[in-house]
Amino acid sequence: MIRICATEDVPKGTAISADVDGTQIAIVHGEDDQFYAVYDECSHAAVALSEGEVDGCTLECWLHGSRFDLRTGEPTGLPATEPVPVYPVDVRDGDIYLPVDADGRPLPSNGVTR
Repeated sequence: MIRICATEDVPKGTAISADVDGTQIAIVHGEDDQFYAVYDECSHAAVALSEGEVDGCTLECWLHGSRFDLRTGEPTGLPATEPVPVYPVDVRDGDIYLPVDADGRPLPSNGVTR
């Protein structure tokens, strides 16, 4: 496990970008008050998802409006058709952690890799 940030660094309904051993991860505080982690690049266009809008349990890409389910990484709105990696989040003592492999890379929970 690697500490990413404090929960207070991610206000409800927002996302921030974090570098985890060279992999950009969007840490999202969903409107359901849960924390999520997704690969911080839209599968349709190479832009940061962390700059998009949080809506419920989805994150919308600011460029073309693709939406991704924060729980599964699956696209829920076109033009994206490919899922993005999602990562399990562990919240402990006010901090957000992600599991990493032996090399320090984040481990996607949905089997999608980039």
